[in-house]
Amino acid sequence: MSTGPLARVVGVAVLAAGSLLAAGVGSSSAVADGPSPAAPPAGTALATGTANSGESVARVRQEVTSGTLLAHHGVREVCPRCDARIVTESAGKDTPLRSAAPAGYGPADLQAAFGLPAASSSTRTIAIIDAGVYPTLAKDLATYRKTFGLPACTTASGCLTLENYTGGRQPAPQKGAQGAYLEEEVAVETALDVDMASAACPSCHLLEISVPWQDAQDDNDVSTSDFATAVNTAVAAKASAISMSYGYSADVQNTHGTSLTALHHQGVAITASTGDSGFNGGIHQSWPSDLPSVISVGGITLPTTGAASAWYAAGSGCETAFRAATGQPAAVTAACGGHRAAADISAVADPATGVAVRDTYAPSSGEPNNWIVVGGTSASAPYVAGLFARAGHLSGVDGPKSLYSAPNTDFTDITSGNNESYHQCASYPGVSASLCTAGPGWDGPTGLGVPHGLGAF
Repeated sequence: MSTGPLARVVGVAVLAAGSLLAAGVGSSSAVADGPSPAAPPAGTALATGTANSGESVARVRQEVTSGTLLAHHGVREVCPRCDARIVTESAGKDTPLRSAAPAGYGPADLQAAFGLPAASSSTRTIAIIDAGVYPTLAKDLATYRKTFGLPACTTASGCLTLENYTGGRQPAPQKGAQGAYLEEEVAVETALDVDMASAACPSCHLLEISVPWQDAQDDNDVSTSDFATAVNTAVAAKASAISMSYGYSADVQNTHGTSLTALHHQGVAITASTGDSGFNGGIHQSWPSDLPSVISVGGITLPTTGAASAWYAAGSGCETAFRAATGQPAAVTAACGGHRAAADISAVADPATGVAVRDTYAPSSGEPNNWIVVGGTSASAPYVAGLFARAGHLSGVDGPKSLYSAPNTDFTDITSGNNESYHQCASYPGVSASLCTAGPGWDGPTGLGVPHGLGAF
């Protein structure tokens, strides 16, 4: 497999005071080689609000590119069952680390890291399925794309469409038991999803589909069937790729019947995050990333120097309800005793090397996030969906089958790191250590590896 350009990420060209990227925003010309910047002193923090200095943004940028961000700041989960983690001001604090300019990785960083071509011409549609409604999405997306030099994508032009999960106009934000705080939290997830889809395919159209929250504390609510309905809505709208960054417990209701069949559409790439809780165990993987027809997307840590590695919290696991994912070879299912094994592929996910996200929706705190740094497999799933839409070769897509038939050179193999922080592979009979530990070839946390160009798509 290719070693790829992972050690030459744009982030090596750190932010100069008062600027974004020293070599130019949103352009592949920003790629630079050089040593990783020195980490800032312990305890260094970025001021909150919108009056951050260029120096502070540059300092956080250095922490991102060197992978030391969480040594100086904290991280927390974003919302129930969504697979995103937001960097906070400090460990143990819930307040997001905000900045007036983007400090996390942007589109050009990821383009360089994954060896993508400079030009993006596909106008296929990427559908993003999220919980709740994010009313400032269009405005924040416009700022994200303008900041990074991406073409405008608006509702007026038809590039951006906002729909309800059953089709039709997107409703007003939910009011009820979950309150404004949950609305604000799920907005971070949605902002991350649409920004990553934009980064992967700047020329593609975006379809944001909202699924209503029901009971955020009950993991067995009927929301999985609502997600299945949303997938059918996306397919009816001619989406070429569909991304879901949420994870639920697998059970007999969502691994059979309409919640299974609704997520199988040949010619449509359906991606799902594997989760942010490391190895999920040897019986059930997070739904819907466990389904045979869904492309399960894991995550990596992506520093600018040294080798990329498996992110310690990237989800992996077995789904004993199925013999294999579509097209998954016996050599891979052997890791799960002959059952469906996850992940299939991966991309950047570690919040310590997180991505820049624009989000100003703040009904709870009243203090807009502006630019934040976010990670999780919620970043990798929409990014991979965007690459499928960008490449445009959807006729051969049937679950992850086309990935497993692609040449090894279309991936950069990730061979270090593990995700056994929560469960250990050794405690599950019939489960291979490769399900938890990155190594040559396929492994659980990173799948076949990360993209090296668009050949696999």
